[in-house]
Amino acid sequence: MGDAFTTINNVLVELINEIWELEEKAIITTEFKDLTNNDMHVIEAIGLGEDSNMSTIAKKLNITVGSLTTAMNSLVNKKYVVRKRSEEDRRVVYVMLTDKGRAAYQHHEDYHRQMTQAILDKLSEEEIPVLVKTLDALTDFFTGYSKK
Repeated sequence: MGDAFTTINNVLVELINEIWELEEKAIITTEFKDLTNNDMHVIEAIGLGEDSNMSTIAKKLNITVGSLTTAMNSLVNKKYVVRKRSEEDRRVVYVMLTDKGRAAYQHHEDYHRQMTQAILDKLSEEEIPVLVKTLDALTDFFTGYSKK
């Protein structure tokens, strides 16, 4: 059990750090060199829909609307996002991706698709449920830990 624990611990720690670094290298190409990893996650949270408002996006990212406003100002300045006030309630501000923002979103999605497919290509049909169960356990841990 000790060896398995050590191996799993080391893999998880290294994997989390590597995913963060490699994702940034893969995503921040010359076309999107003005974006940070955090910018890309805000773009991902906005999504391709047209009715994302600041509080909904802040909840998705588990940050305050104030923190999101800072990130959003940067993305608006870089022309990845546009803001639009609600006609019905002027206090509500919707944000939408521009064509440039949609291109960044697709680029990010393509990276995730390739990463997921690379894993699935190496697993047999019997192994996939084991991985899913493992990832569910990891998700449950992180969800529970973030609520402490």
